[in-house]
Amino acid sequence: MSYFSEIYHGIKTLLTGMGVTGKYFLKSPKGAITQQYPDNRDTLQMFERFRGEVVMPHDENNEHSCTGCQKCEIACPNGSIEIIWDRVVDEETGKKKKIIDKHIYHFGMCTQCGLCIDACPSDAIKWAQNYENSVYDRTKLTRVLNKPGSKVRAGVEE
Repeated sequence: MSYFSEIYHGIKTLLTGMGVTGKYFLKSPKGAITQQYPDNRDTLQMFERFRGEVVMPHDENNEHSCTGCQKCEIACPNGSIEIIWDRVVDEETGKKKKIIDKHIYHFGMCTQCGLCIDACPSDAIKWAQNYENSVYDRTKLTRVLNKPGSKVRAGVEE
């Protein structure tokens, strides 16, 4: 007798689930959270904690906070970040100073783990909110984060 009651219970729960699905199918409820992408590209708001890609913010004077300490490069588990730097003699102090030639970010290899951002002592890199990153050529996923001619912001120490 329990065999038939289990079959009855299974059919009853199946029909209950199908009723809920049918209700949503026939009439869109208020407060639906589904967004109609790509129709709403202009109004689409990503969540605050969304991880798009790593960027290096620059101010209006083309200055950034990256000192080239390479902590983000060391923290990255799969080598998505590569910093090419050189040492030059500072005219004011006469000491050698590290300057960044290129801060390269391989977005195609990145797993968006966030270890590089957590490891950065000067908060020079951050998450961006962009989400459209599909390309036909993988070389377009390699980006140089520091802008040409940029320099370290005054007051940022290594």
